[in-house]
Amino acid sequence: MNILVTGGSGFIGTNLVSDLVREGHRVLIYDKQRSEAHPDLCVIADVRDRERLCDSMRGIEVVYHLAAEHRDDVRPVSLYYEVNVGGAQNVVHAMIKNDVKKLIFTSTVALYGLNAGEPNEHSPAKPFNDYGWSKYKSEMVFNEWADSDNGRALIIVRPAVIFGEKNRGNVYNLVSQIASGKFMMIGDGKNKKSMGFVLNLVRCLSSSLGAPAGKHIYNYADKPDLSMIELVTIVKEALGIESNSHFRLPYPIGLLGGYAFDILARVTGRTFPISAIRVRKFCATTQIASEKLGEIGFVSPYSLRDGLKRMILSEFKKESEP
Repeated sequence: MNILVTGGSGFIGTNLVSDLVREGHRVLIYDKQRSEAHPDLCVIADVRDRERLCDSMRGIEVVYHLAAEHRDDVRPVSLYYEVNVGGAQNVVHAMIKNDVKKLIFTSTVALYGLNAGEPNEHSPAKPFNDYGWSKYKSEMVFNEWADSDNGRALIIVRPAVIFGEKNRGNVYNLVSQIASGKFMMIGDGKNKKSMGFVLNLVRCLSSSLGAPAGKHIYNYADKPDLSMIELVTIVKEALGIESNSHFRLPYPIGLLGGYAFDILARVTGRTFPISAIRVRKFCATTQIASEKLGEIGFVSPYSLRDGLKRMILSEFKKESEP
């Protein structure tokens, strides 16, 4: 098939494009940056450029929309809405103009909010930050597109925290802190996290090509969920670090430290690995129900533990070996 992947030069996008190319599809990457893995497949452009997006979508049969502002520290916050919501509106305009009937959109579990229990795909949206709100509003844009023509297919995948090789997100930062001996547990560590290994997620996204017309929404996480204590223990075992009892900083003190770094960031114009929102997210229980994927027959190629060990061996063990 002829496929366009917005954000195809990013972490998830690179793995997705590689998977689609292996399956024999013809892929075009639409991204602000050239792909290191697939430089010859790129259109270098912004999703805010409506006309360029329209031109790039000629002859396309399926669109994967991954492009987004997603970091915790995006400034100004209006960028979340300009890129995520405005980009969604531009994608819809380009699909209508080019008669594209299928869209696969990577949304987020952030729209459920923090400490929301174990929400499923029918749970109400309660975003706790601008990123979550912008993704929720993007979903509304795509829902309106799908509802206006019963021949269209909209597949929304809401991933939990995704990790893997060459990613520099929250899981990598956690492993890096543990490997350096600078890790400090904030809170009691009993809060659980839903997570996903990138190679499992891209298999899910690739398999969505066969979805029929209509609207389909799936949470994505590799089960079982791990508590922060369990996650830290697995990381230490993979790194060969003795797993002793962890010093734990009470949550109120950790949160106060996060606010202090927020003030320092505003004063200096620098970014720091600690912030109030990151402390809140670290200490929150962020679980989702993902049984719906099993109902359609999807089985992850890797276990969560195997994915973690694979990432750690690739990113950290080789650095410590002579």
